[in-house]
Amino acid sequence: MGGGAPPTPSWPLAALLRSSRPCSPAVPARWALWRRYRLSESMKGLLVALLGGGVPAGFVAPFTRMAHDASAIPSLEILLVRCLFHLAFACRLCCGRAPLLGPAQARRRLLLHAAANVVSVACAYSSFVAVPSGNAATIRKGSSTLGSALLALCVESRPLSGYDWFGLLGSTLGLLIMVVPDLLSLDPSTRLDDAFGYALACLGGVALALALAIFRALDFPAKLPTAAFAFGVLGGLVCAPAMFLLQEPVLPAEPLTWSCTVAIGILAVVSFLCASHAVTLAHPALVCAVLHSEVVVTLAVQYYVLREVVTPFDVMGAGVILGSISIIAAQNVSCHPRDEEEGEDEEG
Repeated sequence: MGGGAPPTPSWPLAALLRSSRPCSPAVPARWALWRRYRLSESMKGLLVALLGGGVPAGFVAPFTRMAHDASAIPSLEILLVRCLFHLAFACRLCCGRAPLLGPAQARRRLLLHAAANVVSVACAYSSFVAVPSGNAATIRKGSSTLGSALLALCVESRPLSGYDWFGLLGSTLGLLIMVVPDLLSLDPSTRLDDAFGYALACLGGVALALALAIFRALDFPAKLPTAAFAFGVLGGLVCAPAMFLLQEPVLPAEPLTWSCTVAIGILAVVSFLCASHAVTLAHPALVCAVLHSEVVVTLAVQYYVLREVVTPFDVMGAGVILGSISIIAAQNVSCHPRDEEEGEDEEG
């Protein structure tokens, strides 16, 4: 009667697994807040475009103007020096045993990307010495944003949100506030030259938008250093003969000219790499909108270094641009921890 063993309690398998799982330690409040407001991939791309693309590029236009005023160095010569910095990426590609001009199936698109970038930079540098650098940078960034938005409507499958469009239109409005008063008050004696300079800046912006869209479509390993090297090769082959045919090359003797030229090459390479990488993470139109920070930096250098006049419209437009960038940035911060935690629990 009482000689049998006591019955063994039966536990469900789920209860056994739940009881054997160690209790997770309590998450501090600051870490819970970080998990709630983590950066999305799009936001990371926008930060790269802001800090690595827009801010360094803001010094390029004033330095180009300073180098030209010091020794009348032509814009194509500055571009040729920059291309030499791009050729250094051959070492990176050789160390990784990657083809210098990419795989054969992507070579045509890669060369088209390099050609669009060469046209963009050549037009931009020429406009910087023809019209005020801040206005040229403003026109170039505005046309690149509009071009990217139109390309996005035509070929992109991922739509923009309402906040993104609001920030995009706000940044464009800031550019218009800055440049329209200057366009309406052009000197009649130099109106033709100024119009040509602004046309070059506009063409440079459209070519930049096309180059970013093409780079986003590239899909092969090491495409960033390959694109940088292809830009250096094509730019060197085009600029060297064009410089002697269209302009008068000089050998600068002033240290200021050499310092500005080397700084332009380094800053431009950094901006090129960051802007190209940013479009792989975020929408090209948003990247171009965030790159408007270049205009704000250019205006600051123009006022404090070059001692050029900055009007109240410039200050107002810069404020609108910064506010629009803030709206775009706030929209791209992800805040959905519950879905992520449920996904983690399902995986577990």
